[in-house]
Amino acid sequence: MISPPRNRLAAEDWLMAGFRALARSGPTALKAEALARDLGTTKGSFYWHFADLPDYQARLIQLWEERAFDSVIAELDPAVAPRTRLEQLCHAAVEFCGPSYGGAALEPALRAWALVSPDVAKAVARMDARRIAYLTCLCREAGVENPQAPDALYALIVGLEILGLQNAQDTMLLLLNRL
Repeated sequence: MISPPRNRLAAEDWLMAGFRALARSGPTALKAEALARDLGTTKGSFYWHFADLPDYQARLIQLWEERAFDSVIAELDPAVAPRTRLEQLCHAAVEFCGPSYGGAALEPALRAWALVSPDVAKAVARMDARRIAYLTCLCREAGVENPQAPDALYALIVGLEILGLQNAQDTMLLLLNRL
C-alpha cells in the first residue's frame, strides 16, 4: 500500500507555529521538537528551513517586525482624513494579532522575551520607535497639538495589549476624542 503524500511545511508554517507557541507558553516553547509536535511532523522539517534555533528565532522576530507594522498600516485608508486614520489605526492595532499569530497574548509575550534576550529587546525597541514615529506623523496630520499625544496613545495601546482588556478599542477611541 502506498502512503498518501505528506503535506510539506513551509518556513512560514513553522514561524506561525512559533508565534502561537510564544503567545501560549513564552520563549521556552520555541524548541524544534515541541514545535514539530504542535505541527504533527518531525523536527527534520524544522532543520530543512532553519540552520538552528537562533536562526529560527531571528527569522521569527524579523517576520514580526515586518507584519506587526506593515500589515497594520496597510489596513488604513489613505484617502480618509488623518483623524479617521487614527481611529482606523486604533482598531487595526487591536485586531492585528488574530489566532494565527497567537492572539492578543503575542505582544506581551514578545515584550517578556525582550527582558531576557538582547536581540529581541533591540527588535522591540525598533518596533516601538517605528510605531511612535508613525503615530507622531499621523497626530501632526490630524492637527493634534499636544506633543505628548503620540507617546500617550502608544502607551495606551501597549498597556491595553498587556492587560488584554475586551474593550480596548473603546478605551483608545475615548482617548482619541480627548486629544
